[in-house]
Amino acid sequence: MNAIGSGFGVQDVMALRQQVLERSNALREVRAASENGQAPDALGAPTQAPGAGFASTLTTALDKVNAVQMRAGDMQVAYERGQVTDIAQVMLARQEAGVAFEATLQVRNKLLSAYQDIMRMGG
Repeated sequence: MNAIGSGFGVQDVMALRQQVLERSNALREVRAASENGQAPDALGAPTQAPGAGFASTLTTALDKVNAVQMRAGDMQVAYERGQVTDIAQVMLARQEAGVAFEATLQVRNKLLSAYQDIMRMGG
């Protein structure tokens, strides 16, 4: 009695569960690093050396987020064309893109808040 459908078994569910757990752990590490005063980029990768430049670090992070967004979009188009048959893979890519975008928005909000605080001080 396979209620989910033929071709999608317990092993597939366990593999998806493992992928979700791995991504959840990665997000926890990013959160812990940001709470400890470290500054990971929008995808949780280590930032460059302190003297490397803020603009290049920000550009690199935005490029990574863009790449994740493009990959998710390409996977969705491939699914719609029938080239990709694993909907779970497509949904995970969309979720990853959403998390990356949300992290980018949070970074933007923090930068905007810091800029506004600095502008209020100058006077």
